[in-house]
Amino acid sequence: MRYITKMSERARKLLEDAMDLPVPERAELAAELLASRDGEPDAEVEAAWSAEVEKRAREALADPDDAIAWETVRAELHADPTSR
Repeated sequence: MRYITKMSERARKLLEDAMDLPVPERAELAAELLASRDGEPDAEVEAAWSAEVEKRAREALADPDDAIAWETVRAELHADPTSR
């Protein structure tokens, strides 16, 4: 394995077991581990994000013809920044 060498035997065993999981489960596990470093979520921040997601979802559903195709967004993201 090409992972950090200063890992305890217990952590190394957990990693080996985790690597046997399907990709979606590994991704979920990784996200949870990363989130655990941040501590408990701030209720105000979570509420603000939730409100923003709801607002954007309502806007998208209200005018689906206003959407930009993923292909267009992707092309813009990969475009040469000096050409903008």
